[in-house]
Amino acid sequence: MKNRQILLSALFSIALVSSFILPASAMAQEQVMPMVATGWRHTVGLNADGTVVAVGLDISGQCDVGDWRGITRVAAGSRHTVGLKTDGTVVTAGDNSYGQCNVGNWTNITQVAAGSEQTVGLKADGTVVAVGENDWGQCDVGNWTDIVQVAASGFHTVGLRTDGTVVTSAHISSFQLDVAGWTDIVQVSAGGAHTVGLKTDGTVVTAGDNSYGQCNVSSWTDIVQVSAGGAHTVGLKADGTVVAAGLSIEGQCNVSNWRYIVQVAAGSGHTVGLRTNGTVVFAGSEMDSELSKWNLLLTVPLINWPLIGGIIVVVVVGLVIFFERRDRHA
Repeated sequence: MKNRQILLSALFSIALVSSFILPASAMAQEQVMPMVATGWRHTVGLNADGTVVAVGLDISGQCDVGDWRGITRVAAGSRHTVGLKTDGTVVTAGDNSYGQCNVGNWTNITQVAAGSEQTVGLKADGTVVAVGENDWGQCDVGNWTDIVQVAASGFHTVGLRTDGTVVTSAHISSFQLDVAGWTDIVQVSAGGAHTVGLKTDGTVVTAGDNSYGQCNVSSWTDIVQVSAGGAHTVGLKADGTVVAAGLSIEGQCNVSNWRYIVQVAAGSGHTVGLRTNGTVVFAGSEMDSELSKWNLLLTVPLINWPLIGGIIVVVVVGLVIFFERRDRHA
């Protein structure tokens, strides 16, 4: 009996301690929405636990994201990668030749976008900040207000306003900036020399270079997300299938057999799709076979340790009472 009481007391102590100590480490993680982002020749994946993976060309360290934690969104430029943290600050990895990684003082950021050599951040108050190459005026966003989403490419930056209209920033005369008449837009994407907008009715509008047919999207319907690549455009349909238009010399538009897709990302010469089960499909140039091994949902599950500890405490207390009563009446 004495040994049993010692054992039960030990179990009670372990359960009680676990209910208070374990939450500090086990409950620190927060589930986020997985996503993929594509750069020039690299691909970035955000896991559900806020960690990040990256594969592809890594000549500037743009794939050195293995130690990132607490990330809620990612973006990929030509040779740099950007991560938005849960506290509204931003981290970067990769090339900083143009100052595109100088984001250490950014706060209250709610969304990030990466152009070829610039980084753009949307602040909680609807204003926008940008750092990096500005030879074309792509970082001249200081007067933007009422913005709800930003997108960036090599030569321009795009902002979606709360009223469904669109603004662009660049000092070049190019048709990709001809978005003044757009209305009822719910999402924008910036390509190499074209801009894409998703309308509330599921149709798509474009502006800019159409040399490769990347703007031939007038027949698209039931679209829920768009992504603009170097010279191609990708659309995710409501049924989880994908359509694409434009240059496909590297196979980046070979997406007609994709199913169960929840997000798409178009890079310079490749396209990536995130499936409902967290796995990734890809088409196009120089795609690392590691992509096929990704599952952005397979992360350490969140465990309610206080609840489990409490249950253990109740069970152990019940056992103690049971044995004491049994021994008393023996």
